[in-house]
Order: sequence, then C-alpha cells, then structure tokens
Amino acid sequence: MKRSGSADLPLHYGYVPQWLAERMAKLGLAITESILTEYGTHEMLRRLSDPFWFQSLGAVMGMDWHSSGITTSVMGALKKVVNPNARELGIFICGGKGKSSKEAPHELMLVAEQTGLDGYSLVRSSKLSAKVDNTAVQDGFQLYTHNFIVSNKGEWTVIQQGMRTGDKTARRYHWHSDNIKSFVEEPHTGICGFNQGEILNLTAFEAASAREAIMTISNEKPELMMHEIQQLFMPAHHDVCSRDVDLKRLGTILWLAHEQHPENFEELLLLKGVGPRTLQSLTLVSEVIHGTPSRFKDPARFSFAHGGKDGHPFPVPLKVYDETISTLQSAVQKSKLGQSDKQEAIKKLHELAIRAEQDFIVQDNFEDLLEKERNDSWKYDGRTVFGKSQPSRKSSKGVQLRLF
Repeated sequence: MKRSGSADLPLHYGYVPQWLAERMAKLGLAITESILTEYGTHEMLRRLSDPFWFQSLGAVMGMDWHSSGITTSVMGALKKVVNPNARELGIFICGGKGKSSKEAPHELMLVAEQTGLDGYSLVRSSKLSAKVDNTAVQDGFQLYTHNFIVSNKGEWTVIQQGMRTGDKTARRYHWHSDNIKSFVEEPHTGICGFNQGEILNLTAFEAASAREAIMTISNEKPELMMHEIQQLFMPAHHDVCSRDVDLKRLGTILWLAHEQHPENFEELLLLKGVGPRTLQSLTLVSEVIHGTPSRFKDPARFSFAHGGKDGHPFPVPLKVYDETISTLQSAVQKSKLGQSDKQEAIKKLHELAIRAEQDFIVQDNFEDLLEKERNDSWKYDGRTVFGKSQPSRKSSKGVQLRLF
C-alpha cells in the first residue's frame, strides 16, 4: 500500500453556486469518460491518487485554484455523474463529506453485491486508511471527508481531507492500492499541506518500534513502500501570480489558441469553428486528460481554462465553459460509435503544445494577460459568486495575450 500524495490547502468556507456545480458535473463526466476510454480504470485511479493532477482537475473545472474546497466539490460532482453510469464506466465512488463519509462501508458492500468483489476487504481498507490519517499520523488535522473510489476489478484510491481549525488550513491525503503491502509503514503516495513542525507520525519508518509497542492496525509485517512522497503546498494568497505558473507552458497554449488556426495544423481540422478562447480551454482540458505526471506541478495554470468562482484569476466564462463541454461530450459520444477522429484532434492539442514548447521564448506580460481576461470576461458571460461581469471602461489590446 502506498499513499500517493498529499496537499496542504488554505481552508475556504465558500459555496459552489448551482450554475458552476452543474457544469463541473458535465465536464467531470466527459473528462472521466475520455480517460477511461483512452487509458482504462487503472490510469483513472492512478491520476486521482496524484495530488498535483487532482488539484489541476479542480482548477480546470472552475474551482478556486488553491482552495480546500476543490476536494469536496470535485468529488461531489464526480460522484453525482459517475455512479449512475458506474456499470458502464467500471468505477464506483463511495463516501463523501461529513455524514456521507460514514456511508462508505454500506456503499462498498452494495458495490460488492453488484461486482462480486470482496466487500469486507474493501470496507477494511476504507476504515484503515481513515484510521491512519486520523490517528496514526497525529498532525493536528481531523478528517471530515472520506472518498473511496473502487474499480470493478478491485483496485481502489482514497481521497480524504482533514481540517486544522487553529490556522484555517486543510490537508488532503491520497492513497492508491497499487502494490499494497502495509498500512502501517510509509503508506501514503502523498500528503498535501504546509509544514507544521514536528508531528507524531506512527507510520514513519523510524517509528517501527513504537508502533509495535502501542498499536496494531494490521497483522502484516510493515515494509517500506515509498522513499519519496508527493507533497503539494498551496499558498495562502488568492490571486494567481506569475510565480505560481509555468509561463512557458501557459504561453505556448496561448500562442497555439490565439495566434494559430486549426487549418494550419492538419490534425486540428475537425476543431475548425471552435473559437480561440475555447481552444485555449480545450488545450488545458486535453492536458488534464492526456498529460504525464510531470505536467501538473503548477496547478494554477489550469485555472486559465475556466477561471475561478471567486474571480481569481478571472470570472468563470460560461459561454466558453459550455462550448468546451459540448465539444468534449461530442468527441466522447462519437468515440463510443467508433468515430474517434474528434477525440484524436483534442488529444493533438496537448501534443502540439508540447512540441511548441521546445522553441518558445517567454516575455513578461503576465499582468497584461490577466487584465485582458478580466476586461473580456463580460463577452463570455463571465460570472463569479458575486454576480455577472460587466463591460470594463478600459479597452483591451490584442497584444496583451502574448507571452512571447
């Protein structure tokens, strides 16, 4: 067993408006179906166990790029749309936030009845992962959300989050059943959070003698599972700053979307008619679907797909969001019918961006980019939890999008 990663996040108490929740569910299902179709259930579970990928997914879905709310909102949206299609998709999402987290054992037994999996083993894994993060790792964070995602083959991922009310921070823990050996020694694939100083960590390699003396979570002999744990630390500041983003990668995406045209690339002809702003979002969504782990070290970059509900880095452009969903849904449905051309064209967006990065030269126009996105927000029906965007008195210059 290995914990795949963790994340430390500023604690947010905001809400997800209905207009965003509905779109998150639709986009989340389209992204999930794309990954499952292209790579299978193992890859979907592996990605969910990666704290950097998960944070990037939340950002591309329009949630605040660095907040703790990504965990509950993304998992809530995915559970809403995945479970009704679980038999077809091959994955099931159990648990949730608060009282819903306690329903995980019951829900897992129902999954076992449908799939023939060992329900008692799944429930045991669910309880042990929660016990480790709430008790064996005494870092000051008390769990309040627990999601257990399992495939019809029995592979699973856990995403759970704890709260530390004293400094208003949250810590998200990721687990993956791949190569399971021990729950009690270095079990996590990663933990996300700020350094809180020395803590009591009974799952540390050095705590072997203490573990044997004071607790027994598993009858298995503890074995070291991971030498490196993925740790994601999100800053407290709400604004997206240039230091939060890989400007070369972002600049390449803007160049591809706004300076080029689909007819310039034979691979993208099927996307002809998609506006430049939507092409920008589709390229970032394409990376979430097809990108390798190293592509998600700067989750803030993915907020340039659909902004954020609190207006950072800019309001959520509903027209762009809806066109992105429509394009992706169309590609998924056609792929199911054996027509994968459009799905391949979306995949090519990511591949073209990687190729273009090699010779890309960045200029320091990041603030100009933010200003243009905010000035143009009203054109795309931009919206935040505070209301709709209004036309700005300032004129936006076309050159402001250029980062090269």
